[in-house]
Amino acid sequence: MSNNPNNPIGSRPKVLVLGATGGMGGEVARQLRDQGWEVLAMHGNAAQAREQRDGFTWVRGDAMIRPDVMGASTGCQVIVHAVNPPGYRRWNELVLPMIDNTIAAARAHGATLVLPGTVYNYRPDAFPVLHEDAPQHPRTRKGALRVELERRLQQATVPHPLEETCRVIIVRAGDFFGPQAGNSWFAQGLVQPGRPVTTVKQPGAPGIGHQWSYLPDVARAMVLLLERLDDLPALARFHLAGHWDADGTQMAAAIGRAVVAQGGKASRVQAFGWWLVTLASPFVTTLREMREMRYLWQQPVPMANDQLRAVLGKQPHTPLDEAGQATLQGLGCLPSSADHSDSPHAAWATTPPETPQSPARLPA
Repeated sequence: MSNNPNNPIGSRPKVLVLGATGGMGGEVARQLRDQGWEVLAMHGNAAQAREQRDGFTWVRGDAMIRPDVMGASTGCQVIVHAVNPPGYRRWNELVLPMIDNTIAAARAHGATLVLPGTVYNYRPDAFPVLHEDAPQHPRTRKGALRVELERRLQQATVPHPLEETCRVIIVRAGDFFGPQAGNSWFAQGLVQPGRPVTTVKQPGAPGIGHQWSYLPDVARAMVLLLERLDDLPALARFHLAGHWDADGTQMAAAIGRAVVAQGGKASRVQAFGWWLVTLASPFVTTLREMREMRYLWQQPVPMANDQLRAVLGKQPHTPLDEAGQATLQGLGCLPSSADHSDSPHAAWATTPPETPQSPARLPA
């Protein structure tokens, strides 16, 4: 698929991003924009029905309303489905209807559907190393919804005499972190956005490895896969190896190094308060759903990226220290950023963001 920004006006590839206000959707949208794509971003609270901002065309609409999605995606070669209900709330009501609307739009317009996948789909029988063909036997309600979501995507790629098909790319990764990944374990479990880092919380069990993925690397992989669309099967699944924290201490250590490098004091590491999550989970939906996903912190779940490397040659990979420093800078957690009111996350020091999400799911 050509994405040459020097193409004549009207011949640029066009993409609709659902969830462009979230971490994953926003990062993909920016990278596609920078590669010369015409980017449409749907947002329910857009000031106008259609406006130009940030190099995107913002379109007012709701992913739960099929005519909105169908209309916004007219003329698009790609639809990025990066929208999820925030805080785990109302997943059973919203997740499948939203993907059904996106599938209908992709079929109607002959578009390729791109989905950030989750590790919710798997239980320990798929471990210790997670491959694309691993059995999807979820152990949680959220996992069951994601498995059904992917089943519907797979079905949409199968030729049918009465329905159009669409192509699908699923890119699965570990826990996101990045300068604009606000709703993530890194931003809401390990550190406090908008405040200098004095303590790093450790959600994992001692000595247990954890899979992290730097959001700009994940988005870059998606962009590169779209450039090779003609070489991919109708349903293409890929895993990113990201940053493998072999003993669960390397991310906290990288955070500490970034803080010291910017003139701050060495941070201490403290166990995450799972006891409080357990205590409050009967009364707070988000905490109850977080507790359900704790098993992903209690055992190592490394992801194999053989298929991605076979297609791309190598996986986009930013060194951990560089990625960690950029993330802390973006979140307003370093001395050089936390003291500036113009930091995009400075307000979080007094207005905390939503409760952290588990691996690889960012709300819109």
